[in-house]
Amino acid sequence: MALQNIGAANSDDAFYRYKMPKMITKIEGRGNGIKTNVVNMVDIAKALARPASYTTKYFGCELGAQSKFDEKTGTSHVNGAHDTTKLAGLLENFIKKYVQCYGCGNPETEIIITKNQMIQLKCAACGFVSDVDMRDKLTTFIIKNPPEVKKGSKDKKAMRRAEKERQKEGELADEEQKKVKKEVKKKGSSSSKDGTAKSTSSKKKASGSDEDHTSPTHSQIDEKEEAPDEDDDDDVQWLTDTSLDAARQRIQEQLSAVTADMVMLSTDEPEKKKKTISNRNGGSHNGNSMHYGTLVGEVKANFKKGVGANELLSHLAALPAPAQEKMSALVEALFDGIDKGFAKEADKKKNYFAAAVAEEGSQLLLLHAIEEFSCKSTSNALKEVALVLKTFYDADVLEEEHIVQWYQKGLKGNNKNSKIWKNAQPFIDWLQSAESETEEE
Repeated sequence: MALQNIGAANSDDAFYRYKMPKMITKIEGRGNGIKTNVVNMVDIAKALARPASYTTKYFGCELGAQSKFDEKTGTSHVNGAHDTTKLAGLLENFIKKYVQCYGCGNPETEIIITKNQMIQLKCAACGFVSDVDMRDKLTTFIIKNPPEVKKGSKDKKAMRRAEKERQKEGELADEEQKKVKKEVKKKGSSSSKDGTAKSTSSKKKASGSDEDHTSPTHSQIDEKEEAPDEDDDDDVQWLTDTSLDAARQRIQEQLSAVTADMVMLSTDEPEKKKKTISNRNGGSHNGNSMHYGTLVGEVKANFKKGVGANELLSHLAALPAPAQEKMSALVEALFDGIDKGFAKEADKKKNYFAAAVAEEGSQLLLLHAIEEFSCKSTSNALKEVALVLKTFYDADVLEEEHIVQWYQKGLKGNNKNSKIWKNAQPFIDWLQSAESETEEE
């Protein structure tokens, strides 16, 4: 069966995941009784997730002809002789009105009939709710024949996700147990190898030095001390490795190389936040780092000159400022003055951000910059955050792995009650459900 992409705008996309069968028609009867039979209407409707009676009725309404779909036999007839091309064009109009999301264009929508008898399309990808034009003739038929509610589909997805989480937790628990067993074995072997090592460690404990309580140091020393055991050179290696001066030297080196990095990492984020706040209040960074306001002004000035993405980013890279502030300045400068239409502007300027995330780790910087920009009280971008994420995801600017990682960290953070996580949730749910469906297929 020949397949085609859903939606004419996606016809040239070879990797588009939403497809439907190409329409097949057949002229039946003669004279006044001539009819057009859409042979594979059931398969087309199934691909669009809409009842076949809707598409058949839409053809009749648009052509001004009687139409009928037989539920028992699955046959779709429209009175009169009609070309396949003409019916395919009408089907495309049906998809635009009753299938595709008006926000992101995704066909994964659900028809909702409100209490006021209005028809809406709720997008599973971006969460956008589209209002259908009630002047269309088909709307009356849809209200009289509402779509069946799929029972249990949400529960099944929730169960699958819960099962995946349990499996991950089990795997993590197994890994932790393995690590504990390895550490116990290492400690047992190291304690029984030589009395000199014990005496050295007891001296360290008596001295009360903070260096003894650094767990990475002990585990790494144990690994170094175990290697000579395999070669049966305990006498030479142990005398050398466990000497007090050598042990102190190793501890000092490891403290400077490993522990210092850990300390820096733990204090890095609060320091960045302090610097950002001080910059925007008119303060400055230590050293030669540029003020944040000046940084935004530089990007704006170069963008208004009409420079290309690569030239703008090379100029930005040369400015003295932290990587996160550069990305935040890029987002603020390119979306300056935008109150509505955040997603449309993101689509127009996606080339700049595609170039900005070329380096590893830059995608999370961009996500944090979008978060910061969206949460400002002066911007309505918060309402369109799911659309923006979808736009960058479709343009290969942002990858699923980094989006989910950013979302999960945000929920666990201090600002977990922020509206941005609630607004982004429909897109995250769509990403995860699409992944589970792909795995099942």
